[in-house]
Amino acid sequence: MTNGQPGLRDRKKAATREALSWAALRLAVERGLENVRVEDIAAEAGVSPRTYNNYFSSKAEAIVFRHRDRILRAAEALRARPAEEPLWEALTQSLVEPFEGPDEAPDARWVAAVRLLLREPSLQAELIRGGARTRAELTAAVAARTGTDADRDLYPKLVAAATLSALQVSNEQYLSADPALPFKAVFAEALRQLAAGLPDPSS
Repeated sequence: MTNGQPGLRDRKKAATREALSWAALRLAVERGLENVRVEDIAAEAGVSPRTYNNYFSSKAEAIVFRHRDRILRAAEALRARPAEEPLWEALTQSLVEPFEGPDEAPDARWVAAVRLLLREPSLQAELIRGGARTRAELTAAVAARTGTDADRDLYPKLVAAATLSALQVSNEQYLSADPALPFKAVFAEALRQLAAGLPDPSS
């Protein structure tokens, strides 16, 4: 790492990990998780199966990586936001931005396939396994920004938990919406409602 930035080797490793994760997701959506082999994922990403095994221990870990990594990068981004920026504005900018791609409705067939894929027990278990780390990192970033204690104070833990719950609910809303909705818009609206204190919509 040079001047706080990752070096060429680290950037290449990150690009390989991202390519493998994306290949695993794409193939699992197209074929079904049980019909995808490690060799298929490696070939899709242009690397050897041995290289794949250096990065991931399972297909589920590879698929979940991109989701987990976005949250970890968002926690880093939150620490770097301007100090004068309101917390929820900074959270929204940090969390919504990593979801790349145009802010438009997704292909309905892709959404339906992802919905089926997420029912896989191995993926559900992997999401739970990594949840503690992502929550801890986001809690620490909120605590650093607000001058609170990530271990002893309730506030940063509540903010992180609420934010991650908003992410989960937004994902469920995105996958079940008919007609399809753009994810970034759904997630941004969920965070907006949290920032507003979840006012009663009937009032």
